[in-house]
Amino acid sequence: MSAGLVTGVALLGALAGCVTPVAARRFTGRPDGSPGRVLVRRWALAPIGAALFGGLAATRGADPALPAFLLMAAAGLVLAVVDLACLRLPDPLVGAAALFGGLGLVGAALAADAPGRLLMALAGAGVSLAGHVLLALLPGSRFGFGDVKLASVLGLPLGWLGWPVLWLGLILPHVLNGVVVLGLLAARRVRRDTALPFGPALLAGTWLAVLLA
Repeated sequence: MSAGLVTGVALLGALAGCVTPVAARRFTGRPDGSPGRVLVRRWALAPIGAALFGGLAATRGADPALPAFLLMAAAGLVLAVVDLACLRLPDPLVGAAALFGGLGLVGAALAADAPGRLLMALAGAGVSLAGHVLLALLPGSRFGFGDVKLASVLGLPLGWLGWPVLWLGLILPHVLNGVVVLGLLAARRVRRDTALPFGPALLAGTWLAVLLA
């Protein structure tokens, strides 16, 4: 993909970042129905969105699945902000990511005449689902079933790119989360029993795996 097109996609990502807080507030509401507080501001999300979209365009620009990756990245931005704000991964948002990713990959498979890659994407979702269900069922696990559902959806793009990328995408989120938790513990910002969101690590690890594919 040319530098001009990558820049254009990055600007689209910046726009997605700007509208993310507005979308996130609909899912962080208080019991009285008033909108909740979003912890991440537009000025921070614009460059994050630009980096997410621009990185995907620069590394996956020749892949017919790029539109699906971008749509899932946009939904992932909202999911990450909501999880940071209230430790929730709402089913409607996870469902939107699944719908965007599934339909986008079906279109990519048809355009590339590659039904095998679509089957791999479905296999990736299944493997990710099974692995994270086991994690959630372990004694003392803090892995919620919202995380399980998101992990299974993120298995779609990872599976599309093949088994090595899938394994990398399954491992990286846990490595990233571990580093963050250790840093917060060392800084005494959290305690061992503090509940922390895992959705952002799932999304960041998947994004990095796709970039490294």
